[in-house]
Amino acid sequence: MEKKYKILAKFIKDMSVETNNAETYIFVKDNIDKYSLTINIKSDPLKNKMIGVDTTFKFEDKNNNEFKSNFEMTFSTIIKLNNETKNKEELEKILLVEVQKENYPYMEKVFLNTIQDAGFDNFKIEKKIDFEELYKNKSN
Repeated sequence: MEKKYKILAKFIKDMSVETNNAETYIFVKDNIDKYSLTINIKSDPLKNKMIGVDTTFKFEDKNNNEFKSNFEMTFSTIIKLNNETKNKEELEKILLVEVQKENYPYMEKVFLNTIQDAGFDNFKIEKKIDFEELYKNKSN
């Protein structure tokens, strides 16, 4: 089956790792397993059947701890739709599932390496993200 879009470009739009001091670093290093990953996907129409898709990974402690680090990366993809893509549901699935599945291995690697390179070498993403499942849950 032929894809209904083509990736024209992909790049890191924004990346941030914030750890205020050594005490925070030690606390976070010992408690990083309590952090959780959230993903937010936004899109913006461009000219000539192109769409910009921003996928933001945010890894944070949802608890009200005094010591926290913040980890965030926004990965941008520019796609061009072919002429066959017509309805909203099909477009949503392309943006929220297909583009994400195609880019996820690279996005995950960059995000993982960044956090590990920031000194949190025990950080791992335990569960792979199932964009198909997220899309189904969003639709319900």
